[in-house]
Amino acid sequence: MSETKPLGRKIMSPRILPEVAPFWQAANEGKLLLKRCDDCREVHYYPRDICPHCLSINTSWFASSGEGRIYSFSTMAIKDAVYTLAYVTLDEGVSLLTNILDAEPKTLRIGQRVRAVFWPSEDGQSVTMFTPF
Repeated sequence: MSETKPLGRKIMSPRILPEVAPFWQAANEGKLLLKRCDDCREVHYYPRDICPHCLSINTSWFASSGEGRIYSFSTMAIKDAVYTLAYVTLDEGVSLLTNILDAEPKTLRIGQRVRAVFWPSEDGQSVTMFTPF
């Protein structure tokens, strides 16, 4: 996928902080990483060093299945470009705001299964999006 406008708009490059560099490196390899607290065992997204549930600094990376369900979505249009933003709840239990690719908006539904795909941003850094399966 060499285009940088899969949605008819630019995909902004993320700001990569050192504590989340493994997340972005994994995205470039086609993998979605999440964080789990080693103390309370809660999974969290967006990955960060400190657990947002118990404030522990003992967190570890693990590979997500990359699969989940659409929790909510909204389809928008800018000029001729139509795109869908969605909250996807991953099988691991966390939700993230993302884009849905390769789907006619009128065919999407709440609860529909989706899987992670990776698309290059303006600077080439892969970002996670989802597609139905």
